[in-house]
Amino acid sequence: MKDLKKYAIIPATPEELYLALTTEITARLWTGDLVSIDPTVNGEFSLWDGAITGRFLELEPSIKIVQEWYFGETDSPSIVTLKLHEHKKGTSLEIRQTNIPDEDYENIAEGWEDPYISSLIDFYTEED
Repeated sequence: MKDLKKYAIIPATPEELYLALTTEITARLWTGDLVSIDPTVNGEFSLWDGAITGRFLELEPSIKIVQEWYFGETDSPSIVTLKLHEHKKGTSLEIRQTNIPDEDYENIAEGWEDPYISSLIDFYTEED
């Protein structure tokens, strides 16, 4: 099992980003795909038509989201912690994911960059 830590600057306020990560209609807009979100503790979510599924463990509006991601039969859950920090260019998104199955690590690391982070940046970047 492996752990991952990433940072990204998203051109949105922490409030806007929190809503994008916890509101079904907004998540549908930035992912461009089927989404299901129950934004409550122990509420389940599914992004990209089931490519990412799990449940919410902690929700601190505009500050922190803690999720458990499902990976079939694993002994210990993969925990994703998303921390939102105000930044002069929007929000600094701190991503920490623990207990990633070795065989899934490369896919997960790439997926955080594209489509996850790149989709959020594209969604909040205004076209001229």
